[in-house]
Amino acid sequence: MARVLIVDDDELIGEMLSVMVEDMGHSASSATTLKAGFEKASSDNFDVIFLDIRMPDGNGLDLLPKIRELPLHPEVIIITGRGDPDGAELAIKNGAWDYIQKSSSTKEMLLPFVRALQYREEKNTRKPPTALKLNGVIGKSPSMNVCLDLLAQAAHSDVNVLLAGETGTGKEVFARAIHENSMRGGNNFVVVDCTALPETLVESVLFGHEKGAFTGADKAQVGLVKQADAGTLFLDEIGELPLAVQKAFLRVLQEHRFRPVGAKQEIESDFRLIAATNRSLEKMVQDRTFRSDLLFRVRTLPIELPPLSARKEDIKELAMYHMARVCERYQIGTKGFSPEVFDALMAYEWPGNVRELVNAIERAISDAYHEPTLFPKHLPLDLRVKVARSSVKKEAIPTAEGVVPLGSLAECRHAAEGRYLRDLVFQTKGKIKDACRISGLSRSRLYVLLKTHNLSIGS
Repeated sequence: MARVLIVDDDELIGEMLSVMVEDMGHSASSATTLKAGFEKASSDNFDVIFLDIRMPDGNGLDLLPKIRELPLHPEVIIITGRGDPDGAELAIKNGAWDYIQKSSSTKEMLLPFVRALQYREEKNTRKPPTALKLNGVIGKSPSMNVCLDLLAQAAHSDVNVLLAGETGTGKEVFARAIHENSMRGGNNFVVVDCTALPETLVESVLFGHEKGAFTGADKAQVGLVKQADAGTLFLDEIGELPLAVQKAFLRVLQEHRFRPVGAKQEIESDFRLIAATNRSLEKMVQDRTFRSDLLFRVRTLPIELPPLSARKEDIKELAMYHMARVCERYQIGTKGFSPEVFDALMAYEWPGNVRELVNAIERAISDAYHEPTLFPKHLPLDLRVKVARSSVKKEAIPTAEGVVPLGSLAECRHAAEGRYLRDLVFQTKGKIKDACRISGLSRSRLYVLLKTHNLSIGS
């Protein structure tokens, strides 16, 4: 018997769903506000939750991520009296099982419910998953748990993976973890930094060349694609590939065959592709600087890594992990952290993401080389200055036009970003396609920013 929660302020809909659920032999509970619904969901174990969007105390889509973070990860079926394509997209991106309009028949509402229960039953009878070798992928925040689930999916298959995220979020570390947990883990992991490929020698570096193929080719060279045979080819910053090479590489992805520069015969390479980018490839496709057919090929399984500012609950674990790693490299004993160090790390915005955090920890350990405990004074000076400025109560100075509040640069940027997003939603009337076109952001990145500023599109 499954346990079902219905969160809807429409009593008729709630009663109809309760009857449907109970007629199937399951138990049904109900709540008429988001607050009451989340309290029930948090205190009891539910398999499926029907969740309305337009509620007296808010938007159900804002509650969806919190429900999906509950220990049993209940399946959530969104029900709404007002259909909205952008709301449907946001719901699915946040883990909803389905998005249904209330005008649907009982039969149409029954089928997703039955399928959700079938999925949960089959999932519970599966063999427990093998433990992943994470090797530097650190974090247990909700956003990282989503990424780890996708990492497991990628590791158990051989599909092409596209890792997206800001610079410094750990895309290469994530790619290595996918490789090492896959059936190719014992073979080569070949890294290609597309930003460093010499434009005149891109094809030679990727595909190799024969002796005498061009001036300076005094011996044959095996290309990086062939070096990844039976292993994984990691194309870092794939958006930097020249258009001409994109076309050639598309065929390599399709056929796994290519001709080295100056060669008469094609050769094969059985590689698995993982690509990474910090740019919006969708925007590049619109600008005709990236091929749409190549994007479809490389994005079989997309994974968007969150910025560190969106998963600050992972900072303490990250700091401790990298402290131990750096101390081992320096061959010194591990160090303790004063509570104020963690306070400072949590207060900082981390524009450089995990990479900046690692550098800060290494700098602190270098400064406290012979000392057993890290204090805020050991952290980089610029970090301490920014944290100190953000902790000082804002004051105001008069200007010719009035009073201007003072604050840290990070605070000003955050406030300006919030104003921009509110204006963007208003100007585009909540149309996500237009918002992406105007802002130049990908849909997934725009949704993350909207969530950071407690904004949503659609009802």
